Amino acid sequence: MSDTKDDSQRGPLFFIFITVMINSMGIGLIMPVMPDLLQDLLGGSESASIGQAAAWGGWLTMSFAIMQFLFSPTLGNLSDRFGRRPVLLISLAVMCIDYIVMALTPSLALLFVARIIAGISASTFSAANAFIADISPPEKRAQNFGMTGAAFGVGFILGPALGGIVGEFGPRMPFFAAAALAAANFAFGWFVLPESLKAENRRAFELKRANPFGVARQVLKYPPVAWMLTAVFIYNLSHYVYPVIWSYYAKAQFDWSPFDIGLSLAAVGVGFAFVQGYLIRVIIPRFGEVKTAIAGFTLDVIALTGLAFATKGWMVYALIPFNSLSALLAPAMQGLMANRIPDDAQGELQGAVSSLSSLSFVLTPPMMSQIFFTFTEPGAPVNFPGAPFLAAAGFSALALIPFVIGVRWKRQ
Repeated sequence: MSDTKDDSQRGPLFFIFITVMINSMGIGLIMPVMPDLLQDLLGGSESASIGQAAAWGGWLTMSFAIMQFLFSPTLGNLSDRFGRRPVLLISLAVMCIDYIVMALTPSLALLFVARIIAGISASTFSAANAFIADISPPEKRAQNFGMTGAAFGVGFILGPALGGIVGEFGPRMPFFAAAALAAANFAFGWFVLPESLKAENRRAFELKRANPFGVARQVLKYPPVAWMLTAVFIYNLSHYVYPVIWSYYAKAQFDWSPFDIGLSLAAVGVGFAFVQGYLIRVIIPRFGEVKTAIAGFTLDVIALTGLAFATKGWMVYALIPFNSLSALLAPAMQGLMANRIPDDAQGELQGAVSSLSSLSFVLTPPMMSQIFFTFTEPGAPVNFPGAPFLAAAGFSALALIPFVIGVRWKRQ
């Protein structure tokens, strides 16, 4: 009976895997070409420096993140009311249209509009994780959340690789490929994705719970989870330095081309996919979620500090194992929180996680891009392109404090 149930879940779980992968590909696709695209839209490399492109890229990323912050709890709560299937499929359709808009944009203003739309459609993480919580027993939730992390890692293999290769033919070409993938995934989901939310676990949609502040009030009912969400927020201030700064840092520090940038990001994706798709299923049962999360924090600080002071391209590749192993952290924390929340509020929890992550993503781009701008512009007191990574290491270390408080609260 158990084997039959597992077989019936493979198609839907594979769809969730593909959906998260394509979401991450959307980030990875644009990273290798974004410096060149922004410099083109700003008048060319002779008119705009890499620091100026990074500064505009920070504001562009922030606009994406604001939409995720506002809409993640809305989509999570809508999925608690209407089910996971319609929310996921509609978001995929919007995502497909958005990639086409980005591919055709003639101006920076329209690119901002496209990224705003992308921020709304990419808020599917809350519904995707709620789907996994619906179909997973408590003891397997952390491992299955690791599957979404693995999907993100695979997306970071394929997205940057595709963006780097296709980007050699022009900075707009990767977006057409992404639109085709989103359309194909929509068609796949239409046929294989069932509804995972049982009728008895559905609840009425309430506007007060479908916004970031309403979600915060609900989550405060569970103090251990509230502390862990605080850790998630601070940690993501650190973690989002990668999509915000990586391409500009690599171009400034190592003079890498879009292909070189895509290759490095693909290598990181391979490590993430291995750790969250396989290794976490070995590590968590053996060491437990708490020890796994603490190890993740430690390895993240090591990786970020190393990147801050790297002077040669090969050093980046030497640090990838540390960076990859830090990917143990997110699914371990997801499992800890999901097991402390009632079954009828899993969508709300995942909306809160996505919303806080998005709030971090709102704050990280202007902060990290301005640090990069300050330390790379001509006349800077010190030329230090790695400065944002050193700041990120500090945030990652700080996040360990509320995490430990949340864990100890459980024992009181």
